[in-house]
Amino acid sequence: MQRFFDIFFSLLALLVLSPLLVPVMIALRLTGEGEVFFRQDRIGLGGKPFGLLKFATMLKDSPNLGTGTVTLKNDPRVLPFGRFLRKTKINELPQLLNILKGDMSVIGPRPQTRRCFDAFPERSQQVIVKVRPGLSGIGSIIFRDEEELMAHADDPDAFYDQVVMPHKGQLEEWYVQNQTLKNYFLLIFVTAWVVAFPSSGLPQRLFKELPKPPPELQSP
Repeated sequence: MQRFFDIFFSLLALLVLSPLLVPVMIALRLTGEGEVFFRQDRIGLGGKPFGLLKFATMLKDSPNLGTGTVTLKNDPRVLPFGRFLRKTKINELPQLLNILKGDMSVIGPRPQTRRCFDAFPERSQQVIVKVRPGLSGIGSIIFRDEEELMAHADDPDAFYDQVVMPHKGQLEEWYVQNQTLKNYFLLIFVTAWVVAFPSSGLPQRLFKELPKPPPELQSP
């Protein structure tokens, strides 16, 4: 049933959002480096890599510059128009095509690059690959301010590997173990909610059984 709704929602979204997507594609062609799409290998179902699509928001050679596939707040590799696309999450919309193809679901663990996937604890890795990765999911909802969190860390790479990814792995494990149509629809609603209200605490109130964050991620 989830696959049925994946196809239905992705087709509907492509149809409804076409008046937005076409101008974005034209703007990208005429600005920055003239690239419209960015394709990157991510880890998918069964641990197999697939080509994830995004609107181009960074310099072409960004994976080989700076912090590689880890993006920080105010990252100088992000192009001016790309900042707007990333802030509004419009840059993720080409993944609707990945959903149609069957590489992804609307809801699931966010697909990671090999470097980021390897930062998950081994147990989390084994659980996460049991389901299709998602356009959105509990991990990306809870860590929607990930770039800002890392910007305040003394050592962003160490903070990412030792604090962010272990807890994100626990969150993704929770989803796999609680994958139901009810949670599927709830997480679609919560995704839209936090895009409109980024500082909302609704996810934690709605999913009270989520794994508790480590002290480094708790509000003072």
